[in-house]
Formats: sequence, C-alpha cells, structure tokens
Amino acid sequence: MSRALYSLSRKEGWRRYVDAPARQRPDQLTPVHLAALDGGAREDYDETRHDWHANFGILRTPQLAAVTDDLDQIVATNRQDPDRVRGAAVIDALPGLGKTTIANTFARGYDRTQIRRFGPVTEDGHERLPVFRVGLTSKTTLRTLNRMICEFYGHPGTDRANAARLASYAVDCVLGCATLVGVIEDVHFINPVHKDGLDVSNHLKWLANELPVTFIYTGVGLAERRLFAEGLLGEHAALAQTGRRWTRLVLPPFHVSTDEGRGHWQGLLKATERQLVLAHAQPGMLTGLADYLFARSSGHIGSFITLITRGCYKAIRTGTERLTRDLLDTVRIDEASEQARAQLAAGFAAGTLTTSLARPAGTERARSGTGSRAASGS
Repeated sequence: MSRALYSLSRKEGWRRYVDAPARQRPDQLTPVHLAALDGGAREDYDETRHDWHANFGILRTPQLAAVTDDLDQIVATNRQDPDRVRGAAVIDALPGLGKTTIANTFARGYDRTQIRRFGPVTEDGHERLPVFRVGLTSKTTLRTLNRMICEFYGHPGTDRANAARLASYAVDCVLGCATLVGVIEDVHFINPVHKDGLDVSNHLKWLANELPVTFIYTGVGLAERRLFAEGLLGEHAALAQTGRRWTRLVLPPFHVSTDEGRGHWQGLLKATERQLVLAHAQPGMLTGLADYLFARSSGHIGSFITLITRGCYKAIRTGTERLTRDLLDTVRIDEASEQARAQLAAGFAAGTLTTSLARPAGTERARSGTGSRAASGS
C-alpha cells in the first residue's frame, strides 16, 4: 500500500523522507501460490508489488558512486570557520540521469549521520535540521528564494516580510537549526543575463558568504547556459566568482562503446532483475534483452526505470508475470527515448552497436581445442 504523500520542500516532509525505514520487498510467490490467492488477497498483494516496483530503492550505479564520493569529499572537507567561504558542488547533467536522486540520497545519508552523532536537538534547544532543500522555478526571484528557504523551516513570518527581512529570517533558521548542507534544485532556471536571474545568482553568493553551509546545486546544461560565468562574456568572464567557487560534477548516461561501459550496463540489468517481484521472473530476464533495453532507454537510467516500472505493472495486470520484448513493446515512455529508439535499434541490428562483452583473446581457439572442458567452464 502506498505511503502518505509529503513534500521535500517542507521540513516535515524532509524528516519523513530521512527517517522512513527501508521498504520491505514483497515475498516472491510461485505461480501456483499466486493463483491460490482469493480476490481480495490477490488485489492487496498486487498493490504491494506495484508500490515496490515504483520505489525499490537506489541502484548504486558507477555514475552514482562517483558523484556520491565527490559530494562526500566536498562536504567533509568544508570545515572552514564561518568567516571563510565554503565551496559548493553542482551536479550538471541532462534530464533523466538521476541528479535529484543523487542529491537527495546523499543529503539523507548526511542528515542521518548528523542526527545520530549530535541528536535531534541543538545545544540551544532548537530542532536540529542538518539539511534544507528547496527547488527553484522559472519565476524565482530574490524574494521567492528567501521565502522558500523560510517555508522549509516553517517560519511564521514568510507571508508579510520583504526580501531583506526574509533573508534575515533564512539566516536565523539555518544557524538556529544547525544546518550544514543546503540542496537547491533546478538552478538552470536562473538566467544571469536577466535582472531577476542576476539578483538570485548574486544572492546565492551572499548566502554562501553568510552561512556556514555547503550548497549542493543541481541543474541541466549549466555550462552551456553560462551560469558559471554569470552571463559575462570575453575577458569579463574571468571576474565571475561562481566558476571559482562551484565544483561541477557531471553525470553521464550509460554507453556501450567500450567493454567497461557494456559491463556497467549489464550490471545495471542484473541489479534490477534482483529487485523485481514477478511470478515467472527468471535470471536473465533483463540481461537477455540488453540491446533492446538500451535502445528503448538511450542509456538514461530515468527512462530505463520508467520502462521497467510500467512494464512490471502491465505484467502483473495482464497475468504475464514476466518482462518480455512483446510486452515492453506495448509500453510507451518519454518522448526523447521514443524518438531515439529507431536509430539505436538500427545500430544494434547492423552490428555497429552491442551490449555484449568482448570475448577474451583466444577463447574460440581454446574452445575448439579442448571441447567439453572449455564449454563447461564458460
């Protein structure tokens, strides 16, 4: 059964996200046991599986591991006294590659560690909130940014105050609650060329100067949008502080152009297989569709997970109870993946693309020379 809804942009929602125990994987029933369930029990079991497949946890891909390690290093070394500016991290990647998932997952782990070490209450008796999180919008102004930070903490004066007063409230909240990490999503909405965008960009620098906080930003195409250069051109770009203060962390999609990349893709499929609760699921159910799944998702983990989640829902509803190419062909996902599908499929059909790992040199000769022994060891 689905859990109650909440928003990560409020401290109550963030605390629920941080403190929630891990979901329990539903039991894997055999086809015989599944058929034996009566109507109500079967419906409840299927609902539990739908919820599980939509939320089965974070797959620690090589991309996630690399960015998480960088975030850990940046946050752990930001031990400067409050009179010194702390560097920020920014995850800059295309949509559907897991920016938000990585930022939230890292921040949740950091929050849990801080609460475990120092307790839920500060020395001054305030609620300890090691992390705050807000998401920008296309209409974000200096005042709305300050208001969103205050609203996260539940400050009562957010509706009446002006931008300067809200900024003061935000500083008080961060310091009073011993916040050490601030996650700000979708900074690509900041346009440093326009006045509101320039104001927000400058305000982020002010917050970095005033608060003993490590900021973690996420966004799409930030280098191309000249956010690091703050919209400045030519020799003036050297004056931009953002490019010197923000560490850019990139998050590439999966690729199959090398054996290492193909190995990472195969690893993702195997890890996903272990999470699925379908009566007719078998090892190799996804790895046997490796080329097809890459063509369907373009190597974007967000698109891949969407395809698998919707496919599992349909497999349960139709009674198929396994993922096949025929079933997945009836599932539509994001338009970008659908548009890229034909070209990638053509590459696999022509042999210019493959997800199969290259055989070690001499494998064929060893097989022909040793017969059944080589086959049994392959």
